[in-house]
Amino acid sequence: MTMLDAEGVILTDELIAACGERAAQYDRDNTFFDDDFKALQAAGYLRAGVPAELGGGGLNLAQVGAEQRRLAYRAPATALALNMHHINVGVAADLWRSGDTTEEWLLRGAADGAVYAYGNAEAGNDMPILYSTARAEKVEGGYRFYGHKHFGSLSPVWTGLNCHAADSSDPAGVKIVHAMLDRGAAGYEIVETWDTLGMRATQSHDTVLDGAFVPDDRVLRVVAEGLAGADLFILALFAWAELTFANVYIGLAQRAFDVSVEGVKKRTSYALGGRSMAYHPFTQHAVADMVMELDAMVPQADRIAADWSTGVDHGGLWASKLVSVKHRVTQGAQKVADLALEISGGGGMFKGNELERLFRDARCGPFHPANSSLTHEVVGKTALGVLGQEPRW
Repeated sequence: MTMLDAEGVILTDELIAACGERAAQYDRDNTFFDDDFKALQAAGYLRAGVPAELGGGGLNLAQVGAEQRRLAYRAPATALALNMHHINVGVAADLWRSGDTTEEWLLRGAADGAVYAYGNAEAGNDMPILYSTARAEKVEGGYRFYGHKHFGSLSPVWTGLNCHAADSSDPAGVKIVHAMLDRGAAGYEIVETWDTLGMRATQSHDTVLDGAFVPDDRVLRVVAEGLAGADLFILALFAWAELTFANVYIGLAQRAFDVSVEGVKKRTSYALGGRSMAYHPFTQHAVADMVMELDAMVPQADRIAADWSTGVDHGGLWASKLVSVKHRVTQGAQKVADLALEISGGGGMFKGNELERLFRDARCGPFHPANSSLTHEVVGKTALGVLGQEPRW
């Protein structure tokens, strides 16, 4: 494993640059980032969030987020896919640091090379994690899972799939079961569906669960349905998800800005007497908008990640703060990518132009939970003091 430097950095600039060189090919061919994955795994990046005492890099959420931002600056799809593994490890590490060792096996697995993904997205479920349209059936020694999951990033390489389903055996007390499905288990099928607008290298295929068995010792949590079951496990999951998503899209937006600004300096205008388009008032206005967008995105993400990592007690405001930062950043990334493409001239819309790919990748931000609808619900209800009260509407 590559040793951390004094700043807690695992990824070298050379490794990130190599990932960046491959990004266009993965996108064009709609293939998994195999070479990136092997190089990042060899560098110890998949052990980054494992506590040092258990053989990992010992990075907290803020530090992992910073590394993800650096990687996403050149290879956003690669970074986004690895988010899923980092989230699993990060949640387990936060629990372990709090004295809850129930997921120590997961951390030791990651230290030994296990790769964890998520299978939580479901059609028709606008509140993933807290609810589920899938079914969990309690059987001797564990649970059987039934359901259709979407957006299963890392589909080609995961060794464990973190999936959830509802146990409705007691209609008056529905439980949500979170468990880690082993790749060697029977009763599931990966369906290759991934042919998308952007973030193509993630290869986030569907997973169909048809009686897939997970033993009791791989059940992560059994909690009440809805916000009533939002314990530290659930809150940590949202913290790691929202802030790693945010950092990926910050990296993407910063790259779009840098590429477009360098490009526009080289574009000339006949109407300006052959001078650079940098002297055009519209260009200056667009660039200023991008700068101000980034200036708002970055401090919010950094502050919330630092607060979580240092144990700041925001109490009942945490859910609002977490969904808000992801929403703010992904919306901002789209705006930056839009403006970057606009000032690039006609060349920006050609396949093979990095800005064209970044523009498409930026479109994917709102699809990650929490979506805009749920974000506004959580933030608004929190401010009004009615979050978690039933009925929902």
